[in-house]
Amino acid sequence: FVLQLGGACLLGVGIWVLVDPAGFQEIVAANPLLFTGAYIILAMGAMLFLLGFLGCCGAIRENKCLLLFFFMLILIIFLAELAAAILAFIFREHLTREYFTKELKEHYQGYNNTDVFTATWNAFMNTFGCCGVNDPDDFEGSWFRLLYPDDLVPEACCKRDTHTRGGAFISKEECLMGNMLFRNNKVKNSPS
Repeated sequence: FVLQLGGACLLGVGIWVLVDPAGFQEIVAANPLLFTGAYIILAMGAMLFLLGFLGCCGAIRENKCLLLFFFMLILIIFLAELAAAILAFIFREHLTREYFTKELKEHYQGYNNTDVFTATWNAFMNTFGCCGVNDPDDFEGSWFRLLYPDDLVPEACCKRDTHTRGGAFISKEECLMGNMLFRNNKVKNSPS
């Protein structure tokens, strides 16, 4: 049952990433590694769900055919995990903060919410209360700063009042000028 539940969760996450209207599918489609990863999550979720079902049925009915199929699926999952580990090792340079920082500097356009990359980053920074990949210094020398030289950070970095409807900015002008009191300052821990 736990295996089935885990498979259902992975299946749900895979489907959500591929059909999310907020724009994650465009970012996933733009990066071949993430695109492949989304389908791997989807396939693994379906296999785990089926595996849990077959394991329960095979054990309850003591059916050798179902138990053999259960074993074959376990073997396939093990081989897929081995392949995923090898791919993660080969493409590890695409899974680093430096890579995402470089992409942010080259493609982020700040207020252009028609650009899927920018809209997704804006939604991400608003949702998680962060600013950039590492910190607001990620916008130094970026495409955003070339487009908006007067703004040190985009408005997606500005703190919002959570007590008002719609989350109005606390002080957008101060935030855009770089005042740390009015911008999101959450910093993710560096990878170990």
